[in-house]
Amino acid sequence: MSYYGSSSSGGRGGRRVEYGRSYVVRPKGRHLATIVWLHGLGDNGASWSQLLDSLPLPNIKWICPTAATRPVAAFGGFPCTAWFDVDDTSVDGRDDIEGLDASAAHIANLLSSEPSDVKLGIGGFSMGAAAALHSAACYAHGKFSNGILYPITLSAVISLSGWLPCSRTLRGKMESSHMAARRALSLPILLCHGRADEVVSYKNGERSTEFLRSSGFSYLAFKSYNGLGHYTIPEEMDDVCRWLSSRLGVDRSR
Repeated sequence: MSYYGSSSSGGRGGRRVEYGRSYVVRPKGRHLATIVWLHGLGDNGASWSQLLDSLPLPNIKWICPTAATRPVAAFGGFPCTAWFDVDDTSVDGRDDIEGLDASAAHIANLLSSEPSDVKLGIGGFSMGAAAALHSAACYAHGKFSNGILYPITLSAVISLSGWLPCSRTLRGKMESSHMAARRALSLPILLCHGRADEVVSYKNGERSTEFLRSSGFSYLAFKSYNGLGHYTIPEEMDDVCRWLSSRLGVDRSR
C-alpha cells in the first residue's frame, strides 16, 4: 500500500479545497480495474484501504482518498473531513452543489491517469456513497452541475449506507439528451443498506433507489441487511465482491 500527497481543487466560486492523502492498494494480479473508494464523514482513506486490501479481488487497484477538512453544518460548523457540507443525511437535505462538484472533479482527476484499457469505478460509504452517486449522475449527464464536461467513463458505482444528493433535479438532467439517457441505462450501480441504520435511515436507501430507477438508471441492484446499522459486515462485502466480479469481469481468485 502507498499514498499520494495532498492535492487541491478549485470550487465553482474559486474557493481552494485542500484534499488529504490518497492511500493506494495495488492489484495483486493483472490490473483490470481501478476503483476510487470514499470514506464517510470525519474518517480518512487509510481506514477503508485496510479492509479493501483484504478482499479477494486481486485484479482491482483501489484508491482511497481523504476528504478536505471543512466546516460541517450538521456539526454546528465544527470542521472535519467531509466530501461536501451537509446538514441532513437524507435525500431531502440541502445540497451543497459546489462541494459535491469539487469532490466529483477530484475523484475524476484521480482516475484520469489510469491506463486506457482499465475499467473505472467509484464506491463509498455513507457520505462517501453520496459523493459516489453524485459522480454517477455527473457521468450520465456528461457534465458537472456547473457545466464543465465530465472527463472519464465509469463502469461501476457502489453505495453503502448512503443517499442520493440532488435527487429532485436528477430526472430532468437524464431526460435532457439521448446520450444522458443511454449512459444512465448502461451504468451498473449497487446500493446496499442496513435496515437498522440509525444515521442514514433505511428509507433513504430505498428512496435513492427509486429516484435512480425513475430517472433511467435501470441497471442497478439494491440489497438490504436485517439488523445492520451504520457500518459494514462480511456478508455485505461478500455481495460487493460478487457484484464487482460479475459487472467488471474480474477474477476473484487471481
